[in-house]
Amino acid sequence: MENIIDVKPIDNYYLWVLFADKFEAKINIKPFITNGISQKLLDDDYFKQVKIDEFGGIAWDNGFDFCPNYLRQIALVE
Repeated sequence: MENIIDVKPIDNYYLWVLFADKFEAKINIKPFITNGISQKLLDDDYFKQVKIDEFGGIAWDNGFDFCPNYLRQIALVE
Protein backbone atom coordinates (compact mmCIF):
# COMPACT_ATOMS: atom_id res chain seq x y z
CA MET A 1 0.00 0.00 0.00
CA GLU A 2 1.27 3.42 -0.96
CA ASN A 3 1.31 6.30 1.53
CA ILE A 4 1.49 10.01 0.93
CA ILE A 5 3.59 11.91 3.43
CA ASP A 6 3.21 15.43 2.03
CA VAL A 7 0.82 17.27 -0.29
CA LYS A 8 0.79 20.86 -1.53
CA PRO A 9 -1.72 22.55 -3.83
CA ILE A 10 -0.27 24.33 -6.85
CA ASP A 11 -1.89 26.34 -9.65
CA ASN A 12 -4.66 25.15 -11.95
CA TYR A 13 -5.94 22.27 -9.80
CA TYR A 14 -2.62 20.48 -9.58
CA LEU A 15 -1.28 18.91 -6.42
CA TRP A 16 2.32 18.11 -5.63
CA VAL A 17 2.44 14.85 -3.68
CA LEU A 18 5.31 13.11 -1.95
CA PHE A 19 5.02 9.38 -1.33
CA ALA A 20 6.71 7.55 1.55
CA ASP A 21 9.30 6.06 -0.82
CA LYS A 22 10.29 9.65 -1.78
CA PHE A 23 8.62 9.44 -5.21
CA GLU A 24 7.10 12.83 -5.94
CA ALA A 25 4.61 13.85 -8.59
CA LYS A 26 2.52 16.71 -9.86
CA ILE A 27 -1.05 15.45 -10.36
CA ASN A 28 -3.89 17.19 -12.18
CA ILE A 29 -7.10 16.89 -10.15
CA LYS A 30 -9.26 18.98 -12.52
CA PRO A 31 -10.52 15.97 -14.58
CA PHE A 32 -12.04 14.54 -11.38
CA ILE A 33 -13.96 17.69 -10.46
CA THR A 34 -17.48 17.23 -11.81
CA ASN A 35 -20.88 17.51 -10.13
CA GLY A 36 -21.69 16.52 -6.58
CA ILE A 37 -19.24 16.85 -3.71
CA SER A 38 -16.23 17.35 -5.97
CA GLN A 39 -17.69 20.60 -7.32
CA LYS A 40 -16.73 22.42 -4.12
CA LEU A 41 -13.07 21.99 -5.15
CA LEU A 42 -13.64 24.59 -7.88
CA ASP A 43 -13.35 27.15 -5.10
CA ASP A 44 -9.60 27.80 -5.08
CA ASP A 45 -9.48 28.52 -1.35
CA TYR A 46 -11.28 25.26 -0.60
CA PHE A 47 -9.06 23.31 -3.02
CA LYS A 48 -6.02 24.51 -1.08
CA GLN A 49 -7.39 22.89 2.11
CA VAL A 50 -6.28 19.43 0.94
CA LYS A 51 -4.81 17.25 3.65
CA ILE A 52 -3.47 13.76 4.19
CA ASP A 53 -6.09 11.41 5.63
CA GLU A 54 -5.66 8.58 8.12
CA PHE A 55 -5.23 6.06 5.29
CA GLY A 56 -2.26 7.83 3.67
CA GLY A 57 -4.37 9.31 0.89
CA ILE A 58 -5.57 12.86 0.42
CA ALA A 59 -8.93 14.37 1.35
CA TRP A 60 -10.96 17.50 1.84
CA ASP A 61 -13.36 18.17 4.71
CA ASN A 62 -16.42 17.51 2.54
CA GLY A 63 -15.41 13.84 2.19
CA PHE A 64 -13.94 13.98 -1.32
CA ASP A 65 -10.78 11.89 -1.29
CA PHE A 66 -8.24 9.91 -3.28
CA CYS A 67 -6.68 6.57 -2.40
CA PRO A 68 -2.86 6.76 -2.36
CA ASN A 69 -2.58 3.71 -4.66
CA TYR A 70 -4.80 5.39 -7.25
CA LEU A 71 -2.80 8.61 -7.04
CA ARG A 72 0.39 6.65 -7.65
CA GLN A 73 -1.17 5.10 -10.78
CA ILE A 74 -2.22 8.52 -12.02
CA ALA A 75 1.26 9.89 -11.35
CA LEU A 76 2.91 7.13 -13.34
CA VAL A 77 0.65 7.76 -16.37
CA GLU A 78 1.07 11.56 -16.50
